[in-house]
Amino acid sequence: MRNKLLFVVALIALMSYSCKQKPQTAIDEPQEKCTVQHPDWTRNAVIYEVNVRQYTKEGTFAAFEQHLPRLKELGVDVLWFMPIHPISEKNRKGTLGSYYAVKDYKGINPEYGTKEDFKRLVDKAHEAGFKVILDWVANHTGCDNVWLSDHPDWYVKDEAGNPKSPYDWTDTYELNYDNKDMRAAMTDALKYWVTDFNIDGYRCDMAHEVPTDFWNDVRPALDSIKPVFMLAESENYDLLEHAFDANYSWELMHMMSDVNKGTKTAEDIQAYVQKLDSLMCPDGYKMNFLTNHDENSWNGTEFERYGKGVETFAVLTYTLNGMPMIYTGQEVGLKKRLSFFEKDMVPSWTTNATTAFYKKLNELKHTHPALRAGEIGGKLRFYTSSASKDILIYSREAAGKEIMVMLNLSGKNVTYQSNDALNRDNYVDYFSGKKVDKLPNTLKAWEYRVFTR
Repeated sequence: MRNKLLFVVALIALMSYSCKQKPQTAIDEPQEKCTVQHPDWTRNAVIYEVNVRQYTKEGTFAAFEQHLPRLKELGVDVLWFMPIHPISEKNRKGTLGSYYAVKDYKGINPEYGTKEDFKRLVDKAHEAGFKVILDWVANHTGCDNVWLSDHPDWYVKDEAGNPKSPYDWTDTYELNYDNKDMRAAMTDALKYWVTDFNIDGYRCDMAHEVPTDFWNDVRPALDSIKPVFMLAESENYDLLEHAFDANYSWELMHMMSDVNKGTKTAEDIQAYVQKLDSLMCPDGYKMNFLTNHDENSWNGTEFERYGKGVETFAVLTYTLNGMPMIYTGQEVGLKKRLSFFEKDMVPSWTTNATTAFYKKLNELKHTHPALRAGEIGGKLRFYTSSASKDILIYSREAAGKEIMVMLNLSGKNVTYQSNDALNRDNYVDYFSGKKVDKLPNTLKAWEYRVFTR
């Protein structure tokens, strides 16, 4: 009886202590659903994905550094570097291996140079006005990562008790986020590159494969060092609530390809854009893109996937709410699938009409207030037409300035009627610079028109 009494007394004391120590929770005081504070420089920014391996003959940081003036002239703002870490040799795919099979989270791939070389590149990029983000692989490591021998419990195990590869990524092993020590080590590695190299954030590979609460803890830890930008390779919208500034627009990317194939229409794209209002944080961003390293290497160039609609879809990605992205070589009209596991450089960096086209789009993104990302940009207004399956017409307006976009998302010439769009006047054709008294009611196959006032 005495033991039972002592147990009850101890239990009451423990409960009393817990109540005194208990922090405010969602039950006591509900957390605001969307708390991410975007750095102001993200609002009109254009992201550029850098594939260091394939960028130059040398494939080094020093060689890429010579391209900073060209990219500055192009008008990109954020340099996203694909993983720069050493690549595991165990179970390596191909000769050079996958960038995403990380051997050491605090190391530098010796093929690219040294830590001093990367630090110099970051400094030079900052001097030129760029922001720098690193590609981060948090879900898995390479098969001979430095953590494996010392911390085997940091990995998910298969039925035989061996480290487990996710999906068919046999050159990697999956990390165990039930382990608090592993989480702490991952957070420490993420902080390292911000603290020691002054980078400005991360693009996080397969972010939805990692528990959201980990990212929710990481964001304030990084922001305590400096305000960062976080991009999630995911379409999970809960990631935008407390951790990430932006996520991927995969659905839109696939839908644009389907429109080119004739299996989707302009109406499908309008429906997709409109449904985002009910899914996203009001101030959340989408990263809109035509291509990236995965799409180019495995599914084909943008010319293979979008046909003659490449420029039309590019205009779409720049004028919807969000942040547009350009991949290595896209700005010169790269028509080559770059090998993923072997050396296979971009054949030429000669500027051309494609370069001028993207430079013009970047200028529009930088200067038009309606194109600012998030809720402070102009809200999308769609217009009806008699050719709604082929024609997409929408406008955005902010700070007294408006942009009107008219896209023919078909391979045929289209003449149409619109009761709420065509009676508008006093615009300037953005690409020609000419004043327009009346908006057109005919668009050629895959024609795009952008008007401002």
